[in-house]
Amino acid sequence: MSKIPPFDLSEQYKIIGDEVNAAVLAVLASGRYIGGDHVEGFEQQFAAYIDTSECIACNSGTDALFLALRALHIGPGDEVITTPFTFIATAEVISAVGATPVFVDIEAYTFNLNLDQVEAAITERTRAIMPVHLFGQPVEMPRLMAIAQQHQLTVVEDCAQAVGAEWADQKVGGIGHIGCFSFYPTKNLGACGDGGAVTTNDPEIAATIRMLRDHGRRAGGYYHEAIGVNSRLDALQAAILQVKLRYLDTWNSQRRAVADRYRHLLQHVPGIVLPQEPVGGKGVWNQYTLRIPSTDQQTEQDQHCRRDQVRQHLQADGVSSMVYYPLPLHLQPIYQAQKQQLGQHLIAEQAANEVLSLPMFPELSPDVQDRVVYSLKDCLAGVIV
Repeated sequence: MSKIPPFDLSEQYKIIGDEVNAAVLAVLASGRYIGGDHVEGFEQQFAAYIDTSECIACNSGTDALFLALRALHIGPGDEVITTPFTFIATAEVISAVGATPVFVDIEAYTFNLNLDQVEAAITERTRAIMPVHLFGQPVEMPRLMAIAQQHQLTVVEDCAQAVGAEWADQKVGGIGHIGCFSFYPTKNLGACGDGGAVTTNDPEIAATIRMLRDHGRRAGGYYHEAIGVNSRLDALQAAILQVKLRYLDTWNSQRRAVADRYRHLLQHVPGIVLPQEPVGGKGVWNQYTLRIPSTDQQTEQDQHCRRDQVRQHLQADGVSSMVYYPLPLHLQPIYQAQKQQLGQHLIAEQAANEVLSLPMFPELSPDVQDRVVYSLKDCLAGVIV
């Protein structure tokens, strides 16, 4: 019996391979591999999709976040509020510009930043708030923007996993002051390598990011006005992304259908907590991440083993699953200098011990999904006491 991967890019390529091949060959024939029409065309199309006036393509989602903070002149002595339950890049870029990440706990049902705790974390050193639309579920942006406006703070949206997600019919990345996207291959809109983009409605911020992404120069040549970086999206990736952007809404709809079917098949299964879409938001399900909570008799260590036992059973049955994320950022070795302690952000810590992401991709067939669910049910029947 064939193994079920967490994400299968080969299925996508079977559908759009001819278009992707033609786009790549057109770039190769053009002789223009850095910048040019393909990059500019993608920037225009992606800005229109997000409904912003500006889009600046760059090398990765990490660079998008880094460039956004650089453009805001955030640095040593500044604080940026964010979540401890996400990929390291979110906090990493805050540290990379010399600022301090201030972690706020998450909501149990969305895994996103707990807005009830954000305001209490604001100090005179706070410059920005960086929400993460984790697993493709949008943060309640109107409420967050009201908090930011009251305290004159900038909102930088980490949309790496949420391209196409919406709150009240507005796409994430176009609600905050700046949106940052990743086009890593496993994202809903993925390149065939690294890639990223920044979206904004502020032309000055856009101009600064364009300058910083190209060694601190505005018009090419050898005149540099800032210490920049080399973070240009190459033309091959831009051409591939142009092809894929045409399919994005269809793929997101298919992901939503897969998530709905998981919910239907698993809603009455004991021993798990299913993910929820926030009321008012429209998620795009980059991951389908459920929780395997502990029982009253289990210690934290027992719970960690229980989630891992389920994962090992699935793996033995040919079903791949993932753990995003096994250690919250405030407990990472790199942040121990900030004297972060176990128990400081309880929901994030609990989630790290309980989360398990099932296979999720647009082409996941009902038959294959049935195999995943059957294996999970079989395992839970043996693990739950």
